[in-house]
Amino acid sequence: MHERGPDGAERLMLPDAASMGGGIPNNRRLPVLLHRGALPGGDPAAAEALFARHGWPPAWRNGIHDFHHYHPNAHEALAIARGQVRVRLGGEHGVTLDLSAGDVVVLPAGTGHRNLGQSEDLLVVGAYPPGDPPEQFTGRPGELARAGHAIPKVPDPPCDPVTGGPYPVG
Repeated sequence: MHERGPDGAERLMLPDAASMGGGIPNNRRLPVLLHRGALPGGDPAAAEALFARHGWPPAWRNGIHDFHHYHPNAHEALAIARGQVRVRLGGEHGVTLDLSAGDVVVLPAGTGHRNLGQSEDLLVVGAYPPGDPPEQFTGRPGELARAGHAIPKVPDPPCDPVTGGPYPVG
């Protein structure tokens, strides 16, 4: 399901990729949020300030891994500070998005993501709400069962890290 919320963010409910033979569970309750053009491009400090203002402490500056992975115990916000990237969300049969400087995508716990290609100048700012340090799963044997227990125990995000408003429940 793909819809636009009243705040202008696109909301994507991703299917349980594990049920389609993949090792990515995604999140059955919370949508992915996509805020296009939410930040001035080229300014990672603006992304960090926005996330911090809404209680999502900035955690890193880098890129996005080029393999499917997810965090079973943490939500994640990714701000594209510079450049462009094509990402696949939700596992091998998921949704492909082209993101560019200024875009922010918010991934609920369990949401698979992978870099499919990027510009040379890509810079991403990542943030997580307060809680346990994020674990990284890639679909290895045994992870799916552990993730199935961990994801429902992760508290809902305290807010949307871009608007500060309530995080929508799918």
